[in-house]
Amino acid sequence: MKMKNIFRAVLSVALLVPAFSAPVFSPQADKESDDIPGVEKALQRNVVMLTMGHAYDLDPQTASYTSEAQLLSGLYEGLFSYNPVTLEPQNALCSSYKLSRNKKRWTFTIIDGAKFSSGEKITASTFRESWLNLLSNPRAPYASLLDCIEGARNYRLGKGKRDEVGITARDEKTLVIHLEEPAEHLPKILCHHAFSAVSKKKDSYSGAFALKSYENGRLELVKNKNYRDASSILIPGITIIQSDDLDENAYLYNTGKVDWIPEGNVNAAKIINRNSIKVAAEFGTYYIFFKLNGKKWNTKEVREALLEAIPYDKLREGITVPATTLVYPLTGYPEVSGFADFDGDDAVMMMGKAREKAGLGPKEKLTVKFGITDSEFMKGFAQILQKAWQPLGVELVTEIKGSEAYNSEIPGWDADLFAYSWIGDFADPLAFLELFRSDSSLNVANYNSTEFDELLHKASVAGNSVDHYKLLSQAETLLLDDCVVIPVYHPVSLHIIDTEIIGGWQPNAMDLHPFKYFYIKRKEPVLPNLVYVPGQDESVPVSN
Repeated sequence: MKMKNIFRAVLSVALLVPAFSAPVFSPQADKESDDIPGVEKALQRNVVMLTMGHAYDLDPQTASYTSEAQLLSGLYEGLFSYNPVTLEPQNALCSSYKLSRNKKRWTFTIIDGAKFSSGEKITASTFRESWLNLLSNPRAPYASLLDCIEGARNYRLGKGKRDEVGITARDEKTLVIHLEEPAEHLPKILCHHAFSAVSKKKDSYSGAFALKSYENGRLELVKNKNYRDASSILIPGITIIQSDDLDENAYLYNTGKVDWIPEGNVNAAKIINRNSIKVAAEFGTYYIFFKLNGKKWNTKEVREALLEAIPYDKLREGITVPATTLVYPLTGYPEVSGFADFDGDDAVMMMGKAREKAGLGPKEKLTVKFGITDSEFMKGFAQILQKAWQPLGVELVTEIKGSEAYNSEIPGWDADLFAYSWIGDFADPLAFLELFRSDSSLNVANYNSTEFDELLHKASVAGNSVDHYKLLSQAETLLLDDCVVIPVYHPVSLHIIDTEIIGGWQPNAMDLHPFKYFYIKRKEPVLPNLVYVPGQDESVPVSN
């Protein structure tokens, strides 16, 4: 998932280790909320969320920003959903599934009585049509994740027919898919909103909530009464308001008009209740990359010289979690040698040899165009690279485009260097490496390596996680050796939320917080008194 924006909060507090404030909870379907310990039915109301001002893409098949993923996880659901703490796949619209002996045929059983918010039935055919429509949509960034299915890649690329794709609705409740090769990570992929059940009807939703209105920067979500587990949804809805005034956002939170501010969209220094500030590392990486566009200078050897000249200590100065590799380290993932050391003198020597091999004159000026947004953050990176590359006879020039259009412009943008922030869509290194597979719909770098693709293929069919991770680490090493990626940092998430009031919110590495688990724990926060008066109660209730 692409991050909507870089971390932009005014943060003057120390990095905190978030505590798990409330157990993840899924009430029994036959219980009312006031039967559940610690939950009062009378307290339940809309949770108010405050986000950055931007236009949401509400199509689950084309949306790609983290802010949209948060919203779409409430509006849509697929066969599986993420566990909100571990991120492991858990059954959703799939009641059960089984694998064939060769692990290439998956048979899913759709739950009884599944419906969209409109009342339309959700069947095996719903999923078949949803996924085929995804594959045929050129704007769907995640379509290539289904390439493991027989015929899916050819159909996606316009080389095959719809009825040749190995997705079959055997009957209303039975969905069968046939894979090219075993893919044990498939349920992790199918948690993503792109693979949800999508209705042909407008304003019809398969998730726990339905969109009631979206106008003037305000969204109203209401409980989907036809949701498969509607009796477990405790709050009546979600209100989302948009504002980019960081000081005003802090005021709205402090005065109880807002329950939750994600995306670092606030002046955190002005938040009164410091226990509301939740900061954590994310399963993501901010990196700069070369677009392989066939230019004479854009060779592995030239890129290698350029990367050798970069002062990584300056590039990552002030960063909370520096990144030397692309993949955020996971438990069990082998260590990969990244970029940390640099040597300007060696870089000059390497560039001389690279020029000779590429047929470039020793004094021929090379121009590298860096596509950036109009932000001091990215301009700072450009200045560091510009200074580092001048001794190599390289002129770095910048070309600026607006932040809203930046990511969508990259495929057709005639620039050589771009910056990207990526949050893994499922808890596997493949979530990053898929961005560089030759035929991937996410491959905006135009990277093409048969050896890299083969390693990803072998990793996908590996019989155990040890071999799977080992092969993926080899693929990442190959990508880094080709000097396409310049890792900068792993992002951190900043949320303002009082988990003594809002229950069901849990920190996790993907920074995804399913609305369906939310409930109101109590009406008022208790804040420390800012001015102590002897004999006065040390806590001051702030009314919502």
